[in-house]
Amino acid sequence: MSDSNQDPGNVGLANATQVSERLAFEDHLLQLFGPSGRHLKAIEQELAITINHRGNEVTLVGPREQVALGRRLLEQSHQLIARGRDLDSEDVIRAARALKRDGNVDLRAIFSDTVLVTSSGSLTPKGPGQKRYVDAIRKCDVVFGIGPAGTGKTYLAMAMAVAALQQRQVKRIILTRPAVEAGERLGFLPGDLVEKVNPYLRPLYDALNDMLPFERVQNLMDRGQIEVAPLAFMRGRTLNGSFVILDEAQNATTDQMFMFLTRLGFDSKAVVTGDVTQSDLPSQTRSGLNEAEAILGHVKDIAFCRFDEGDVVRHPLVQKIIVAFDRYKRGQQSDRNGNGGDRGGSGA
Repeated sequence: MSDSNQDPGNVGLANATQVSERLAFEDHLLQLFGPSGRHLKAIEQELAITINHRGNEVTLVGPREQVALGRRLLEQSHQLIARGRDLDSEDVIRAARALKRDGNVDLRAIFSDTVLVTSSGSLTPKGPGQKRYVDAIRKCDVVFGIGPAGTGKTYLAMAMAVAALQQRQVKRIILTRPAVEAGERLGFLPGDLVEKVNPYLRPLYDALNDMLPFERVQNLMDRGQIEVAPLAFMRGRTLNGSFVILDEAQNATTDQMFMFLTRLGFDSKAVVTGDVTQSDLPSQTRSGLNEAEAILGHVKDIAFCRFDEGDVVRHPLVQKIIVAFDRYKRGQQSDRNGNGGDRGGSGA
């Protein structure tokens, strides 16, 4: 199926030595290579190798390790396509990045895992981090998804909740988030209750409407099978047979986090999502999300899944923006600690 030839050179410098490897594929060439070879060009750019193709053959040229990653990517992609999984250029790019982070990752296990089937297609994990998150939600009754914007924390939790409702694993979905930064000061906002809280809950409605027809969402809400409410309204309730999602949890205090988690009843799951670097709480108030892992990290059946900029699945610039802001904040913190903002300053 393939052969590899190493160019003459010092074998002790194998990683730097250019090698070539030829692969031949019998079918699914258009889906694998992409229109006008678009997928191959994406792999070239991501892995910094050269790919030449003629007919059903491709030749990979570049450093040994990068060529090996390219071979694994193409072979596993071909197997996924043969199983009926369509791959677009974004999928190929994410797969290449996953392999760069872990050359042994099984792309087939990630991209063949169907979380939810919608009218527009199947929702699947987009990388190893999302796959671990989905598996944790399946296994554990309480899961924390912590990481930057664009990593799919809330969206995947929502997809899992909709799937659980459709499969009758739960009787209802409850979606909640702190409605106003720290204190949920709804009384200062104009309008009735619905008008006060809707702007803060809009992202949850948007995700729902991505997964289900609008009329279906309205029908489920009218019947009480989907409920969207501010966190303050969870107090005093016992949530049986429910899939409960707390979004933007970095804006919940420790007392609010305790209140939310103790609402969980029988046959229920809770997923808590947030970004600990984006808390809007007053500086003197501790975030319940920040403290949750220290308090609950040892508790069985509670999982903590952390995402980073490598897990971002939005526009490629989002990943760069997150890295730049993180670097800037660390520099500011270093300045405050009296280290002058030098790179490598440890900060006490």
